[in-house]
Amino acid sequence: MITKWLGLSLVLMLVGMTTLVHGTPPMETLQKPMNEIVSILKDPQYREKDKKEVQREELWKIIRGIFDFREMSKRSLARNWKRFNSGQRDRFTDVFSTLLGNIYLNKVQGEYHDERVVYLGEAIIKDKKAIVKTEIVRENGKIPMNYHLRLHGKKWKIYDVIIEGVGLVKNYRTQFKKILRKVSPDQLIERLKKKNEAQKKKTAQQ
Repeated sequence: MITKWLGLSLVLMLVGMTTLVHGTPPMETLQKPMNEIVSILKDPQYREKDKKEVQREELWKIIRGIFDFREMSKRSLARNWKRFNSGQRDRFTDVFSTLLGNIYLNKVQGEYHDERVVYLGEAIIKDKKAIVKTEIVRENGKIPMNYHLRLHGKKWKIYDVIIEGVGLVKNYRTQFKKILRKVSPDQLIERLKKKNEAQKKKTAQQ
């Protein structure tokens, strides 16, 4: 369920993003990329099949600046992060961010149909973190989604998405914990790399 809504939820968060009246919200720095993503998704030059890869590349450039993939990788591995040396951490972050990016791009390029997002509020929490609560309104109901952000330098970035009470990071943490009981860090990285390569071939054939 969480992967089903991941891509759609992320683009809807960007499409519906607004500035709150009081103070400077964590989302403010995302307004420019939001406009860029919406513009690319609606740009008629990308409607042709042979232009989808170009569109995909443009979207990918933007989302790299929105998400804190290093933090998402660290949290998804949890205690197992300590098992990874510096090089392994870098390689894991690279393949994991590609995996998440593929999920996002596959969804937004094929499943965004002008759904509406309602912002219920946001809260700044300790350690320079924030939570933004939203609902996606569709014809068949509402989907609650919360976004967790952290201050990375001077910029807020997303490090987790909670969809219908299920966290993206927690979902992968459970999977990786189970896998790493049986394989080494290098083997996990290789698995994700092969999965990404398979997805790349599949996308190219579509």
